[in-house]
Amino acid sequence: MKGRIAFVAILSALTAACVGGGEVRRPVRTSRPATRPAPRPAPVYADDAAYRLCTANLTATQVTFSPLPNEEKGSGCALIGTVKLLDYGTPTTNLGPMTCEVAARFIAWVRYAVRPAARLYFGSDVAQVETYGTYACRNIVGNPNMAGKRSEHAHGNAVDIAAFVLADGRRISIQNNWASGGVESQFLHRVHDSACKRFKTVLSPDYNAAHYNHLHFDMGGKGGYCR
Repeated sequence: MKGRIAFVAILSALTAACVGGGEVRRPVRTSRPATRPAPRPAPVYADDAAYRLCTANLTATQVTFSPLPNEEKGSGCALIGTVKLLDYGTPTTNLGPMTCEVAARFIAWVRYAVRPAARLYFGSDVAQVETYGTYACRNIVGNPNMAGKRSEHAHGNAVDIAAFVLADGRRISIQNNWASGGVESQFLHRVHDSACKRFKTVLSPDYNAAHYNHLHFDMGGKGGYCR
């Protein structure tokens, strides 16, 4: 009899544990779907007829380059119809994005003006062209009449030339040789004058103090400005 009573007591306790408030349930974790980043818009490249013709001409003249996507940089700065020059036969420093037209004219200037002039004046070819770059989101400097106006550099529509290194190791720079007299100065003035036939605007140390160390070339404005 005692054994039966004990069995009933144990069974009652187990039943209470199962149906009463004493049962402990572990929370079930639900997996959330992974959040995927929104797809980035495909880059847009310039597709007008002038740009297509320009890039085709670069390819035809054995220039290696990369077309760059159009970019609105904000604050009045943008890169539209630009390329990145990789190889055109003369090593050149600091070339960033530049409009295809500026790139084509720059290449022609080096090939058909700078290199022949170096051979004429120095009996040596040009081993490297040094520049201060192409694109920079900034205003025109050094001209109070144009204060607050964006430079052509803000559109990759300009390039600044600093110096030329010859195959024999000599370095001819705008800063040191523009007004030094002698054959170096004659060479720099000759290539400057040639640039005036290719670019709409050409500025030298004779223009203002801001250009004491470089030649500035761009394809903005109405053209015909050579200083």
